Amino acid sequence: QVQLVESGGGVVQAGGSLTLSCAASGLTFSRYHMGWFRQAPGSAREFVAAISWTGGITDYVDSVKGRFTISRDNAKNTAYLQMSGLKPADTAVYYCAADPNYSEITSGYGIDYWGKGTLVTLSS
Repeated sequence: QVQLVESGGGVVQAGGSLTLSCAASGLTFSRYHMGWFRQAPGSAREFVAAISWTGGITDYVDSVKGRFTISRDNAKNTAYLQMSGLKPADTAVYYCAADPNYSEITSGYGIDYWGKGTLVTLSS
């Protein structure tokens, strides 16, 4: 059974930093591209960042470029999202996703596996 388990969410002050982790099990992690999405209250889920199998390719939504960094450790079956310069608009539930198709990871459509999410709340 495939599981993606996010952790690292919490309450942080504006301007602060957090690192989210996504621990994967039940799949050959190195064969899956990984992504992070988020859903703010009352909004649709949106793409945040993606990383290819080997980590050689990354993509970000414009609103987080320069502030967020996606990475992965294939030896630990874990993906990460380092977030800095956090803003109130970053408040959301953050989900990780896994798919062997990179276009699906960046589009959010047809993704094979989703985690259950971790909540990030910004306090002003």
